[in-house]
Amino acid sequence: MKRSRPFFPAGRGGRFVAAVAALTLLGGLGTAAPAAADDEVVSRGITIPAFYNPPSSLPSADGALIRTAPLKLGLSLPGLNGPLPGTATRLMYKSTDSNGQPVAVTGAYIEPSARWTGTGPRPLVVLAPGTLGQGDQCAASLALENPVALNLTEGTVSVGYENLATYRLLAKGVAVAVTDYVGLGATDRLHTYVNRVDEGHAVLDAVRAARGLDSASVTDASPVGLYGYSQGGGATAAAAELQPSYAPDVTLSGVYSGAPPADLVKVLPGIDGSALAAAAGWTVNGLAQSEPALRPIIDAYINDKGRAALEDVSTRCVGDAIFAHGFTKTRSWTKQGISLGDVVAREPAVQAAIDKQRIGRLRPTAPVRVATGVADDTVPHRQARQLAVDWCAKGANVTYEPVYLPNLGNKLVLPNHFLPMLEDQGQAISWVTDRLAGKPARSNCRFLPIMP
Repeated sequence: MKRSRPFFPAGRGGRFVAAVAALTLLGGLGTAAPAAADDEVVSRGITIPAFYNPPSSLPSADGALIRTAPLKLGLSLPGLNGPLPGTATRLMYKSTDSNGQPVAVTGAYIEPSARWTGTGPRPLVVLAPGTLGQGDQCAASLALENPVALNLTEGTVSVGYENLATYRLLAKGVAVAVTDYVGLGATDRLHTYVNRVDEGHAVLDAVRAARGLDSASVTDASPVGLYGYSQGGGATAAAAELQPSYAPDVTLSGVYSGAPPADLVKVLPGIDGSALAAAAGWTVNGLAQSEPALRPIIDAYINDKGRAALEDVSTRCVGDAIFAHGFTKTRSWTKQGISLGDVVAREPAVQAAIDKQRIGRLRPTAPVRVATGVADDTVPHRQARQLAVDWCAKGANVTYEPVYLPNLGNKLVLPNHFLPMLEDQGQAISWVTDRLAGKPARSNCRFLPIMP
């Protein structure tokens, strides 16, 4: 069985499953029945364990555990104090989506074998993954089990590149919870890509879920940090802003937000025509999932090629999406021959929906570190820097870190966007662990005007 998705009426008979992600995102409607608890869901030839099928009723408390199961790490070695780097548990927990409705979110918790050498109890970091795709087989928790998921017949390639940061944190004795976000992994709905509220809530509720796990050493007294880059950087930034109102019980020691897509209007031109043009489709699909009122507007613009592309990307991961849709111009998806950015500019309702995703309007109470590659043209550097400017203007404790690497080719994604993640990863993890150890963060807001 395949999971339910929004439907758009096809231009030439029938109906097809689709969704809406234009900014890394952008009728007669119907919905297929959710998978039963023991049904197998298959996404591009990859079987999703029945664990990922949410139950029909959910607990009332945000962060409450719905179910857990052992998770065998794909990269693990025996050690004197248990398997290295740790012992993993698959999680499903309750959260609240951007419409105020209960939603099941999946993820994982890893109890490290390494000892925490800092002061106080073992800390916890929630890792918010960067862009992985929109198919359930792309979920970060599945990538912990199978670091490379490959099905050449169905055309899917998923690589668990976030495992590197996860393992580096575990090596320092830090417990790690990984969230899959809303609709990625969990088979009942489409992943609401770069939805600020969905992602921020999923991150914060992962803290609560980890605390509720009987086998975890972390407690309410454990220091908590957040770590994310790209989509993950947007998720941790949103979580930092939402924490005071949504999760006052979760005190944050430090938040790393790398290459955050804080202003989707500015991000869309970066991904349009790039190697990761599929992210525009993921955004549109996500908007259609969370904002059903936009579907007739979208349908008025999307042509048959665009419909087919939106349906196709809804089950793709980053690897195969690059091969299938790399360097696509979104104007080829519209009846009017205009880009998705132009669609946003023309339609006030779409503008308003995109504007709701803007990060930087609320003041985080925790120290935050914003990093961005100065040559990043995928999640453009200037809008990421602007997030630091906006937070500094609100009196937040901000450490801004421009990552200096040369421009190695526009629209290619890998050199200008992915390499800064690797270049900065060690310093980012050190900054987070310093906060977990109780070391104060020194804001550099006063130097920001002279920094690129």
